[in-house]
Amino acid sequence: MAFEKITEQSSLYNDLEKMSVHDLLVGINKEDQKVALAVEKAIPAIEKLVTGIVERMKRGGRIFYMGAGTSGRIGVLDASEIPPTYGMDPSWVVGLIAGGDHALRNPVENAEDDTEQGWKDLEAHNINDKDTVIGIAASGTTPYVIGALKAARANGCLTASVSSNPDSPIAEAAEIAIEMIVGPEFVTGSSRMKSGTGQKLICNMITTSVMIQMGRVKGNKMVNMQLSNAKLVDRGTRMIVEELGLPYDEARRLLLLHGEVKRACDAYRAENA
Repeated sequence: MAFEKITEQSSLYNDLEKMSVHDLLVGINKEDQKVALAVEKAIPAIEKLVTGIVERMKRGGRIFYMGAGTSGRIGVLDASEIPPTYGMDPSWVVGLIAGGDHALRNPVENAEDDTEQGWKDLEAHNINDKDTVIGIAASGTTPYVIGALKAARANGCLTASVSSNPDSPIAEAAEIAIEMIVGPEFVTGSSRMKSGTGQKLICNMITTSVMIQMGRVKGNKMVNMQLSNAKLVDRGTRMIVEELGLPYDEARRLLLLHGEVKRACDAYRAENA
């Protein structure tokens, strides 16, 4: 079915090579300001997805991002940030990219054109009907993603799509279609720009909301974050100081003993009940 590929439309700007650096930056920034507004219009669909994910994740379900090129890298990036930020096992949110991890840094010829490989990649993770598969494709036409979504949906998974073109094939393949229509890119067809930015905003919204709903945030703090550097040890220590009213050194000792803020606070309260 033919549809309008806004992502391939000509830029609203021309003769870019003749522009000053200042004018280039102003133009890019002006276009970027459209992204958050486009994402705002997609909030109802994002809300429906998050609600479905939480219900499934409470039963042991996981999130799988699927994409190729920039879209795949965005999914992998978001997934990789969940363990250190929220202390979740890496298997709970997984990013898969056409062509495998090699494709994170290098183009893999024809990888995105394989309609069957996406489902094979999911099967390698023992995909099941409690899981959620989110396909990301700015164009909405990536065969790797569409094939995976169709197979996942047929096998009972919750499926969603994120695209920058309305009524695209990827939206048709998914149960929940998230469409953020950001318009033509500053450099014609360069979907790593506005589309990529919008994809990251949406991924942030999905996983942050899910983690909060799953109890990985208290108040406004990441109480399960991994203590992977001195900055985070200091942040966690200050959280415990604020929560329990302890001196800094005692709070730090507790944190290092128990490994995360929540466990440290729970242990202290249990010992001093």
